[in-house]
Amino acid sequence: MARVCFTARIRNDRLEEYKRRHREVWPEMLAALRETGWRNYSLFLRDDGQLTGYVEVDDFAAAQAGMAAREVNTRWQTEMQGFFENPPGLRPDEAFQFVEEVFHLD
Repeated sequence: MARVCFTARIRNDRLEEYKRRHREVWPEMLAALRETGWRNYSLFLRDDGQLTGYVEVDDFAAAQAGMAAREVNTRWQTEMQGFFENPPGLRPDEAFQFVEEVFHLD
């Protein structure tokens, strides 16, 4: 199992809407995440827009590829695009900044 941590930045003027959207994630999006191997997935958001994500997967590249192939993910990423401060042309799920794990207490 791999533990993956990533960061991104949410626009300050969209923080409350971003949180609301994640209280109402589409059931088909949740199902797609589970079906493609995403487990114990959490997002943490600071007041300054710093987003940190954590997920456990067997193979992150395969889990990401599985989601990229899902129509529901394409729709979700399109909906979420305006919330992120990403380089032009990248979907939110393509612009993650990965964080190296340096310690884990098991």
